[in-house]
Amino acid sequence: MKMTSEQQQSIEEWMDFLKIPSISADSNFKADVRRAAHWVQQALLDSGCTTVDLIDTPGHPIVYGEYLIDPKLPTVLVYGHYDVQPPDPVELWKSPPFEPVIKSTELHPDGAVFARGACDDKGQVFMHIKALQKMIADQSLHTNVKFMVEGEEEVGSDHLEDFVKKNKEKLQCDIILISDTGMISNEQPSITTGLRGLSYMEITVTGPNRDLHSGLYGGAVANPINVLCEIIAQLQNEKHQVNIPGFYDKVQEISSEERALMGRIPFDESGFKNSIGINDTRGEAGYSTEERRSIRPTLDVNGIWGGYTGEGAKTVIPGEAHAKISMRLVPDQDWEEISRLFTQQVEALAPKSVSVKVTTHHGGYPYVTPIDTLGYQAAHAAYSDVFGVAPVPHRGGGSIPIVPMFEKELGVKSILMGFGLDTDAIHSPNEHFGLFNFFKGIATIPKFYHHFARLMGAKNQ
Repeated sequence: MKMTSEQQQSIEEWMDFLKIPSISADSNFKADVRRAAHWVQQALLDSGCTTVDLIDTPGHPIVYGEYLIDPKLPTVLVYGHYDVQPPDPVELWKSPPFEPVIKSTELHPDGAVFARGACDDKGQVFMHIKALQKMIADQSLHTNVKFMVEGEEEVGSDHLEDFVKKNKEKLQCDIILISDTGMISNEQPSITTGLRGLSYMEITVTGPNRDLHSGLYGGAVANPINVLCEIIAQLQNEKHQVNIPGFYDKVQEISSEERALMGRIPFDESGFKNSIGINDTRGEAGYSTEERRSIRPTLDVNGIWGGYTGEGAKTVIPGEAHAKISMRLVPDQDWEEISRLFTQQVEALAPKSVSVKVTTHHGGYPYVTPIDTLGYQAAHAAYSDVFGVAPVPHRGGGSIPIVPMFEKELGVKSILMGFGLDTDAIHSPNEHFGLFNFFKGIATIPKFYHHFARLMGAKNQ
């Protein structure tokens, strides 16, 4: 695509941001995470924010910025995060994860930036910063704007709730605007109206007090890896439903009318399978692929390890085996209750020949935003203006645990205006974000502010 000098400069700044390995999960990168926070602070100042503070927490810093015009005007609070997922396995990246490059793809013929955090969430946070700069420059902004950008989203936002509770007056607003989701396609924009909750657990199975020779002890003692696999296998039934007593008791069933509406959303099943290199899909019986990954709860093993995994052979029965498991939850499941039920079931399934420890890492509640709010209407109008196509409401399968917390503590709704695609490989090797999507985001965000100010003004007349 042919770019203006202004667009080229935006890409160069974005790439500088992506070069910072702000991996919040790894303490070895603590200084880099802080460096990313300072980068956001300076970018907000450069955009025109009149006040920008870097606020320390017991973990990683929160960057707070604001551009206030008039207390009588509506206020938009933008939330995002500057931390990123670990890039592992690094050997699967086609270019180094923190050396951003632009490459064309089938879905991004105009080019996409490949780097960890390109889409989730550095690229989308930077869209908001550049959009603010644009609105200030052309004097088109008619709302107050506040930014809250954290560095712990990828590790559970452990210190954000405390910050929000202590700063309710500072964070007072009329709507929270978030771009940490995606849309259906570049031709058919969508607005995420629901997020699944999350319960993230870890299991440790301990057997003998040391690794044992599998010839001398095999068949006589329990192998922790074998036992762990047996436990995990019993956590789902033959219909691929979660086999934990009480797990579905509070699941909010979707009406047949809403399921019919979901069925109208464009979805290419064949393309979906081809994009991730599988021959067929698999999931809970009685639901479509789109329903399984949005309105139904799940249980997935995210990692499993134990014993000898080096080169060659070592015949041992390991002393321990471990697994990390996440459960995506839907309204009205309570992640703390689900974590307790999970723990009880794992302990009940464990034989006496081993000991089991279950650890709860973090979690969050599901969230649904109504489509009759002024925020949703403003987003709908903004996408329509820029894409020339009306967006469709769409429930996402991911989790942003702080969104329901925002509503509880601040009393306002959140609007999820994402611009990435499912194929952008977030959390995976070769993450990328299309230039088309990046610049469409910068164009659409000011339209949201325009329509939100218009609708709020009409409401208050």
